Amino acid sequence: MNLNYYDTLIAVADDCPVERAEVPVPRNGKPTIASVQFTMLTGDPGVLTQEDVLFETWLRRQDPAPDAQAHPALRDAFFSRSQACLRASPLPKRHGWGLLFDGDGRVRLCPMESEEYRRIVAGEVPGVTVLKAMRTRRG
Repeated sequence: MNLNYYDTLIAVADDCPVERAEVPVPRNGKPTIASVQFTMLTGDPGVLTQEDVLFETWLRRQDPAPDAQAHPALRDAFFSRSQACLRASPLPKRHGWGLLFDGDGRVRLCPMESEEYRRIVAGEVPGVTVLKAMRTRRG
């Protein structure tokens, strides 16, 4: 099963509460999904796929952390269940970050105020599909 996007921008949600991309911070001393994903994507821009981000986010938030030897089996078990895609990530929903996937399915952050983001959303970059992040509220 392949959950990755290719040549796609996940644009910020219509009800995103910020005007500019913001760095998510941990809450109550614990990393949030947004802060974990932000750290991963700024640490390895254009290296990870959606599947990598989803699994690593789950893995890094486990307490206690699973044994490194178990990662391949854990990954198989993780993806044996249905998973929400990055359209549900808090980065494009609440923090103003677009998620830009290249032709190999590798993802990097694209701030909503950037010229690159504006051009892609406006349809000025051929070959890139634009999908909106899921809204936080029904409407």
